[in-house]
Amino acid sequence: MANDKQDKSTSDKSQVPPEENYELYYLEEKLGVTRDEILAAIKTVGRDRHLVEGYLRTHKKDD
Repeated sequence: MANDKQDKSTSDKSQVPPEENYELYYLEEKLGVTRDEILAAIKTVGRDRHLVEGYLRTHKKDD
């Protein structure tokens, strides 16, 4: 079956989908936080990438 050239769907890069492991891994590496911290941030501020990253920067746990 050929690829559907009419399907123009793209992922929304302004959102952090908690079900996508690669997105969570990216944030873990980028910000030096745990997956649980990312999920807590998403639960607190929603999926908006800028809000999640801002929240994680200001609420980062020091080891």
